Amino acid sequence: MSNTTTASAPATENLLDYVTSCALPTPWAQFTLHAFVEHATGKEHLAMALGDIGNGEPVLARVHSECLTGDVLFSQRCDCGAQLEGALKRIAAEGRGVLLYLRQEGRGIGLVNKIRAYRLQEAGADTVEANLQLGFHADARNYELCRPMLEQFGIRQVKLMTNNPRKIDALSRLGIEVTERVPLLVNRNAFNNSYLNTKQAKLGHMMTPAEVVAQDGEL
Repeated sequence: MSNTTTASAPATENLLDYVTSCALPTPWAQFTLHAFVEHATGKEHLAMALGDIGNGEPVLARVHSECLTGDVLFSQRCDCGAQLEGALKRIAAEGRGVLLYLRQEGRGIGLVNKIRAYRLQEAGADTVEANLQLGFHADARNYELCRPMLEQFGIRQVKLMTNNPRKIDALSRLGIEVTERVPLLVNRNAFNNSYLNTKQAKLGHMMTPAEVVAQDGEL
């Protein structure tokens, strides 16, 4: 990375500590699970890695924010659990990649407040309006932790599995080159259709399949 990029990137070296690692067998591959602890909050963040990810080549990657209701309780109100599973399957199929699991429940507002936001949505608010009514930003997540976590593995270039342009911008500002965006469009259903439409309309999420974009560009 050039000196200019290094100078412009935020100082993130002391945000968290790497603690330990272990093998983590899953239905799709045996990953290595790496644990980190954030200094400011004491939160424990994770990285699931597979294959040789430190060889200097772009790495298939997912930055996934914790969603207990979707990841663990199988909620159909969002697409989070399906995105987590889909990302791990893609990494396993490629034989090489990393998933960062950040403890930023409810786009950064926490689990209890997310449930409060769900209650407001049941009364008619959309996912953005509910966060704002509770006094939070529409998206309160912070991706600065990604840089030291990726640097732990020597990763400076990623093929990022995301529909969220803010993640791409955040990593780029941190000095991590996003060489490719890999769409992750999964599990649209009757319960989350409005939620996904709101993310597209108000948060700029890219919800059009890549093949449709390519076809439109050819017309």
